[in-house]
Amino acid sequence: MFEEEDINRLIKAFYDCGGYDFSGYSLKSFMRRVEKVLFDYKMDIYALINAIKIDNNFLEQVVKDITVNTTEIFRDPAAWQVLKYRVLPRMHAKKEINIWHAGCSIGMEVYSMEILLYEAGLFDRANIYATDVNADVLEVAKQGVFSYRSASEYLSNYNKALCFNPYDTEERISIPIEKYMDINPQKDSLKMKPFLVGKAKFKKHNLVCHANPFGIKYDIILCRNVLIYFNQQLQNKMFMEFWKYLGEEGILMLGIHESILGPMASKFEKKGLVYQKKLI
Repeated sequence: MFEEEDINRLIKAFYDCGGYDFSGYSLKSFMRRVEKVLFDYKMDIYALINAIKIDNNFLEQVVKDITVNTTEIFRDPAAWQVLKYRVLPRMHAKKEINIWHAGCSIGMEVYSMEILLYEAGLFDRANIYATDVNADVLEVAKQGVFSYRSASEYLSNYNKALCFNPYDTEERISIPIEKYMDINPQKDSLKMKPFLVGKAKFKKHNLVCHANPFGIKYDIILCRNVLIYFNQQLQNKMFMEFWKYLGEEGILMLGIHESILGPMASKFEKKGLVYQKKLI
């Protein structure tokens, strides 16, 4: 075990040496991940601090180890049903739609959104932007090729999100998954169709330290299962940033277990599983 003072020294080293600010992370979550790093590298915290001070490549690797990169295709299907039936129909009046995936990991949700847009007839007018602090996961996302074994248990989300209408349970839709993916279990490959790959613009971006990565207003921002690892103060800071970056009546979609609490709640109107920007 180690003292909170040691954690603060480590956080300062990350910021001083690499510009990574972990000061607003949930202390319990951060400490748990640091403990795993120490175990994996067979170090104590003092050796870890010294190592990241003298070796920038090692610093970058530890940042990747600490940041969470869990994702899946159409994660939480009910949330995607809200997008499909309650949010995207309103976008048909727009000539251009800007969507930002903040903390996109390997891009599963980026491709989920592209599939949803294609089915809604909005694919060609949508601009998709995606960012993550981890350059390695962005490279995976750009390729659009995933492990079938890792993704197979989540493929049932596809039908739940696309083929079931919770607002009209008698409606039945059949959309074969082969329309969007080439699946080869023997080669452990799940590959997105070429017309999906290359649609999104991916960029390395530190959500905590850096401002709007593309300098535009967004119609939809998805930041799912990221803010849950931040403390309340940092969450409120990010909610304010998202509010500024959203266009009029823009939509913010969080993880299904995340919510906007406190003073920032007055700047958004909760609409089921999404939040709509209020004009204050």
